[in-house]
Amino acid sequence: MTVVGTTLTGCFEEPSAHEAVRDFLVGWQSGDYALAASRTDGDPMVVAKALEDARVHLDAASFRFKIKSLTKNGDESAADFAAAVDLGENNSLWEYTSRLPLRLVDGVWKVRWSPSVIHPQLHEGQRFAVKSVPQVRRSVLDRTREPLQKDTTVYVAGVTPLSLGDKAGKAVERLAGLTGFAQDRMLSRIRSAPPSDFVPLVTFGRVKYRRLEARLTAIPGVTVQEENVLFAPLSPEQIVGTVSALTAETEQKLGGSQRAGDSVGLTGLQKAYQDNLTGSTQTSVVLLDLKTGEQVAELKEWSGRSTVPVETTIDSTIQAAAETALAGTTSAALVAVKASTGEVLAVSASDNLNEEKDGLAGRYPAGTTFSIIAAEALLKKGVKPSQRLACPAERSVGGATFEQAGLTTTATQSFQSNFAKSCVTALASLARRVSADELTRAAADFGIGKPWKLPLKSFSGKIDKLDSDANKARAIAGQNVEVSPLAMALVAGAVAKGTWRPPLLVVKPAMPDSTAVMLPATPPAPVQIDVKTLPVLQAMMRAGVTTGSAAAAASDGEEVSGITAPVTGKGKNQAWFVGWQGDVAVAVIAENANPAAYAGRLFSTLSGPA
Repeated sequence: MTVVGTTLTGCFEEPSAHEAVRDFLVGWQSGDYALAASRTDGDPMVVAKALEDARVHLDAASFRFKIKSLTKNGDESAADFAAAVDLGENNSLWEYTSRLPLRLVDGVWKVRWSPSVIHPQLHEGQRFAVKSVPQVRRSVLDRTREPLQKDTTVYVAGVTPLSLGDKAGKAVERLAGLTGFAQDRMLSRIRSAPPSDFVPLVTFGRVKYRRLEARLTAIPGVTVQEENVLFAPLSPEQIVGTVSALTAETEQKLGGSQRAGDSVGLTGLQKAYQDNLTGSTQTSVVLLDLKTGEQVAELKEWSGRSTVPVETTIDSTIQAAAETALAGTTSAALVAVKASTGEVLAVSASDNLNEEKDGLAGRYPAGTTFSIIAAEALLKKGVKPSQRLACPAERSVGGATFEQAGLTTTATQSFQSNFAKSCVTALASLARRVSADELTRAAADFGIGKPWKLPLKSFSGKIDKLDSDANKARAIAGQNVEVSPLAMALVAGAVAKGTWRPPLLVVKPAMPDSTAVMLPATPPAPVQIDVKTLPVLQAMMRAGVTTGSAAAAASDGEEVSGITAPVTGKGKNQAWFVGWQGDVAVAVIAENANPAAYAGRLFSTLSGPA
């Protein structure tokens, strides 16, 4: 390292004074304390130790200096300089200005030594120390601002430097062997801390602590404190996410300002909003009295980045009902949104599925749930709900073949009846009544493929190019359209309230400080459904429950509207329910089961006594 200011030599009347200043600062900055001490009038061993102690007591990663000016007055001089001290893992840069007094000693310029050369407020019998106060991790909250976590006991192993004495090296050596944390980092933290403060070094969960307890408590000077923290996620667990104390492995991956003992979000919103939930450590540089250990001055304080809770739209009552609805299922996912706003109210998934990957970001064939969107386009084109359509067991449209599974009658029925019963052969026959652009535009109006995203993985849907009657028919049958349960819940909400709205999961903070998900600058605007076709479409959706295949979704409370739709051509016996009750819009995807029954359980629970 070199001190900034080597070009200033020509500016000074006395180059040798400048050389003394330069050598002193270069030696201090580079760790060549012998060089620095040789340019002072103090005891070389005393000066070298003082400079080294300053680095140790600050746990400094580096010192940088810049000579500001040099003035001469006879046999005395003074150099003003700026210092920048990198406090390492505390992630703070301490900047201050100071002055080096110089005098001629036997014709040679020397820095007049005293501790105040290091810092103007440092005097004999004092030392630096760094005080760190980690901020308590904040919570992920539901829409009523209640925590979506519960208490978990963690075990914090640490030391008090004063009582540890000269055993620090051996203690951290054994602790590093148990945990994998870097021995030098732990030792530096101990040496830089106020001697009477408890210095947390490693935090353990219950299982790991019980496994290491005997060996931990056998280390002289190491004590363990129990703390209760809001770590364990409540439902929806995979959306809320898991939290862990920082381990040696995660410390290496994360880098930055994290330090042993900090909490780390591993999944879900806990991971996406890690920096918001943890903030940053409050740090201060202080001066301590060497005899008493008491603080005599605070030289600099960094309050750190404030922590803030993550306020979500999750409704814990509806979430509990969703969990009950899917209890005992083997392959099902359910998403509920507030129809009037797009707010995500609940996300649930069976044990072999994932709330985030399947509920929010799953890519499933739409099946004839896409007929909701196609029906809106067809109604605009003048197709009447009463139009008679045959529902044969098999039909070919533009060379594409469609089959109606479980057909019990081939009687000609109305468009509304075929829609309510999800007759794929009847619905596919309408492909020639609507253009590719009209179908594609309708899909966009209902949010399919729109650039909305959440702080977690999500999928807005995808529709293939509709370049033929066959592909239009496949779209109506949902065979070349992929959607997520979240996307279809928003479709149900659009029909229920007349306006499609983008989803919202987190109210505050608006965007995570650190996330791999790139969010659009602004969400797409709401889209109003055609006011003439809306009541007709709503009536068709209501028929899905009253006379169609979604009868199992009915509840004893407020009326339910929705349809069921099988998914064909993927080798799995999957089916959808898409519908709503009141202001709660729901989409369920299930395998080897009737998804309308799961929706019915949800609606019945919500309609039951408070």
